[in-house]
Amino acid sequence: MGEHPVHSKTDGALSVQEIAENFSDLHPPLNAQQVQVEASRCLFCYDAPCVTACPTAIDIPKFIRQLATENVTGAAKSILSANIMGGTCARACPTEILCEEKCVLNTGEHQPIEIGALQRSAVDHLMATANTHPFVRAAPTGKTIGVIGAGPAGLACAHELALSGHDVTVYEAKAKAGGLNEYGLAAYKMANGFAAKEIAFILEIGGINIQNGQALGRDFSLGDLRGKHDAVFIGIGVTNPRALGIEGEELDGVSNALDFIETIRQADDLSKINHGDDVVIIGGGNTAIDAAVQAKRLGAKNVTLAYRRGPSQMGATEWEQDLAVTNGVVIKHWVSPLAILGKDHVKSIEFEFMHLVDGVLTSSGDKLSIDADRVYKAVGQTLVSDGLTGLKIQHGKIVVDADGLTALPTIYAGGDCIKSGEDLTVQAVADGKKSARAIHAMLEV
Repeated sequence: MGEHPVHSKTDGALSVQEIAENFSDLHPPLNAQQVQVEASRCLFCYDAPCVTACPTAIDIPKFIRQLATENVTGAAKSILSANIMGGTCARACPTEILCEEKCVLNTGEHQPIEIGALQRSAVDHLMATANTHPFVRAAPTGKTIGVIGAGPAGLACAHELALSGHDVTVYEAKAKAGGLNEYGLAAYKMANGFAAKEIAFILEIGGINIQNGQALGRDFSLGDLRGKHDAVFIGIGVTNPRALGIEGEELDGVSNALDFIETIRQADDLSKINHGDDVVIIGGGNTAIDAAVQAKRLGAKNVTLAYRRGPSQMGATEWEQDLAVTNGVVIKHWVSPLAILGKDHVKSIEFEFMHLVDGVLTSSGDKLSIDADRVYKAVGQTLVSDGLTGLKIQHGKIVVDADGLTALPTIYAGGDCIKSGEDLTVQAVADGKKSARAIHAMLEV
């Protein structure tokens, strides 16, 4: 269905079919002919800039050349050997600011190679047709590792360690594995239950046991895992939503954007979600965009995304901002929330206009009121430090060395809970894999 929502033909509530179409795959996969045409455009650069732009350093020219010669399985193995979550990254990575931005064809006269689409084609083919896992575990080492968090960092770490012959137990607080891939990405980006399919594929390597409903600081401590395992990897992300700190934040109808997205992702029937008619999202990142677009695609009449700075300062990419606009979302820049108004349920939200004075964000004194029966906060998350005793935490992140080693021996960390780059799935995968290799080297000594 592309980037545009399907509108109700009766100008009323969307039908079940219309909502289903709205939440179908945002980027339908390429067919075989399209793959060949796109792969043939690649120049197969030496020291390709697209590779250096990828945090997991996938050999992009190699896998595209393999696709061009119809070696689809080989292409998938080239991708997955560098990034075991290459399927998710092909769908959700902001390729427009990573590999595709660096493509040498990305000029005023040419379009960059559709690297993400080609990557998806290869990985999806292998996952759909392979009778066995493409990688084989090394001989058992007798070593065990505890991984905290079954998000991208934890799963990538677990897979790499299992590949090396270690036994891994993953402790996950939620009922399902996957982290933000399962709970926090727009449903149209991860259509048809792909997050769960990818996890099942990863677990086929063997040697990985996921224990759900196990939270650090509640069900176990770092000390518990240090006593039980030869090493520990922490991939807990940042899961504490920031508050706005304004009047009315406790009103019914006000919630966190990630909770809204999770509700959509876990719903059996999207038509049953009470999405509201006048929806306001506060924030400027990709989570804000995901919440806004999905509210519109569920059938909300008016969806406004409010951000306190300008478009160039938004965390969301330009492509994501355009997606919101083409879906009917109104983006208001330079407005900061003052108060959420209503008796029991939210009725409106008051903003103040902002501008820069000598580089400092300052109120202009003018105000704006927007009707709202739903307000979703998307102003970021912070680290939950419960159970992290003994670790060094700085600026809300766990401090690690170049290998991901924390202040405690044998305990490593990666993903959004450390500062290693952009808070992206592909960066989390790179962190997890890097720490897994460091753990393996440590255990071999």
